[in-house]
Amino acid sequence: MNAAVLRTEIRLFRREPGGIFWVLLFPTLLLAILGSIPSFREADPSFGGLRPVDAYVPVAVLLGLIVGGVQGMPQTLTAYREHGILRRMATTPVRATALLGAQMLVYGGAALLSALLSLAVGRIAFDVPLPRQPFGYLLALLLAVAAALALGAVLSALSRTAKIAGAVGSAALFPAMFCAGVWLPVQAMPDLLADIVGWTPFGAAAEALNQAAAGNWPGWIHLAVLAAWTVLLTAAAARWFRWE
Repeated sequence: MNAAVLRTEIRLFRREPGGIFWVLLFPTLLLAILGSIPSFREADPSFGGLRPVDAYVPVAVLLGLIVGGVQGMPQTLTAYREHGILRRMATTPVRATALLGAQMLVYGGAALLSALLSLAVGRIAFDVPLPRQPFGYLLALLLAVAAALALGAVLSALSRTAKIAGAVGSAALFPAMFCAGVWLPVQAMPDLLADIVGWTPFGAAAEALNQAAAGNWPGWIHLAVLAAWTVLLTAAAARWFRWE
């Protein structure tokens, strides 16, 4: 990957206050708002004895990568294609694939920074324990980032214009947020619904993060679901993506 392309994409991302807010700050802000509710800081049997704020930290961690993957990256890449930037880059020594890789690194890195911020605020502000199985947590998080970016690449491939990418991304955003547990954490879902959600990429990621946070190694089934979705979505994006 061309380092100059990556530096340029980082600068462009830093100039977008909307992207910085929704990817980096909004998940932590949501966690802070929920954590400020007194009942969210009391143990709840429906959450397996956890406090609701404890259950919402993995949700906040996933929220940043979902927003970046299905909303941020598709609109940016589609706008580049719509304005002919990818076509012009393909005729230069700097290949258009360098731009795609840089976009993935920018949004993937932003998602990881958002996750670290949510973990830090949860620990400092609400005394939420850090993941007791950090290596398993990191593995699940990296797989979740890969799945989100792969989904974003598919949405980019299917969208002809940035406006369409925004609409398609919004349509994908809310089911992804539901599966991640934004409205109802996976621990509090009925068993049948939790089982169904567990076969989606972000439902599997939520289950894996919850297990690692509790000190257990993430279930291999959940990790396999994440890996399978990443492979399938990447293959679909490679099949359908067009540079112009």
